Amino acid sequence: MRTVVAHGLGGRADLPVPLWMAQYAAVAALVVSFAALSTYWQTPRLEGEAADGGRPLPDWMQRFADARATRVGLRALGLLLAGITVAVAAFGPNNSATNPAPTWVYVWFWVGLVPASLLLGPIWRLLNPLRTISAGLARLGGDADEVGTRSMPAHLGYWPAAIGLAVFAWLELVYLYRDQPFTLLVFFLVYGAIQVIAGLVYGQGWFARGDGFEVYSSLVARLCPFSRRPDGRLAVRNPLANLAGLQPEPGLVAVICVLLGSTAFDGLSRTRWWNDLIADASPAANALLGTAGLLAAIGIVAGTYTLATHYSQRYRPKTATNDPAERMDRQFVHSLIPILVGYTIAHYFSLLIFQGQNGYILASDPFGAGWNLFGTDDWKMNLLAVSTSTIALVQVAAIVSGHILGVVTAHDRAVALLPSRNRVRGQYPLLVTMVFYTLSGIALLVGT
Repeated sequence: MRTVVAHGLGGRADLPVPLWMAQYAAVAALVVSFAALSTYWQTPRLEGEAADGGRPLPDWMQRFADARATRVGLRALGLLLAGITVAVAAFGPNNSATNPAPTWVYVWFWVGLVPASLLLGPIWRLLNPLRTISAGLARLGGDADEVGTRSMPAHLGYWPAAIGLAVFAWLELVYLYRDQPFTLLVFFLVYGAIQVIAGLVYGQGWFARGDGFEVYSSLVARLCPFSRRPDGRLAVRNPLANLAGLQPEPGLVAVICVLLGSTAFDGLSRTRWWNDLIADASPAANALLGTAGLLAAIGIVAGTYTLATHYSQRYRPKTATNDPAERMDRQFVHSLIPILVGYTIAHYFSLLIFQGQNGYILASDPFGAGWNLFGTDDWKMNLLAVSTSTIALVQVAAIVSGHILGVVTAHDRAVALLPSRNRVRGQYPLLVTMVFYTLSGIALLVGT
């Protein structure tokens, strides 16, 4: 029987080296990187005007990307994919073993959003069916230009997205019936209704701050080598420079901490310790423990990061700390995005490779009617598609690379913000925090 699980499959405990050696090597890479940066990186290289350039893409690519037909086509594609998924969830078997909708959502969409955004930029903004529905309803109501819509309160910032992502993380990792298509159908309808109504009230600008999935895609897309310069021109740019251009706003730290914390809890939930803890628990107790564990994981990420940036604040001139936007936790939050991407690749790479196969295998008979539309109905999941040692190497490399890029971006911001005499000392708390995340991340991958 094919089933959907809410996390990765196989190969996680097969590191080609002992756990302690992988952890020591990862920490050494961070410390050596930090030492080299402190010695040779003395001026900001990712901030301001020096980061605004890049090599423009050919004119034909610019015209194609900006063409109305391209935009309309992507909107139509997003609507089509969403409509098919909702229809299959509503009218197909209420069983992930035969219904492809859970795999499409949890694997193809949720996990696939990261590599898609890394390669193509903020792709979900262009596909987002909720944007399209909201804009269509506004046009039908005579408000196509968003005249009369209310301004989104500035204090909301990214908080709606953080809440939406936390709810989805709870559904994916805690809820007992998370893999049932009916569960996803209810989530689609409730979440979609809230987003469309908010889009009608606040205009299309709502989705860039209020839709958790679009926010997630846009944050990851900061690391895409193809992005727009301030003048709107598409160019090949240094992804870290694009990342440094992220503007700090309320709730952004919460979004990153929810994403990091939920991924950490995903790893924790597969450890022997956690499974022993919930082995004899009733369904209600299991849900309660899962909720507490998820909140605790998010809280630990948020607490350690906030504590580190609060400690670093003392090394900054006091005249620069009055504006809430200048708070150190907001100023350095972009440095967590490479870590988030690294964790996501590490935890879900095997899920995408293995469980992702069920997305097209089950697509031949999505409604359980005995069809074989694509000739894949009798196919089986290939568990030898990637070796366990390759999975382990990708996982460790993703975590270490993400942390090194995080150290680089944090150092560049520290050079820009901190006085020269305090630049190194002011980064120690963040370095210690990243070392903690690295050690914990690799340990949770092994899941012992």
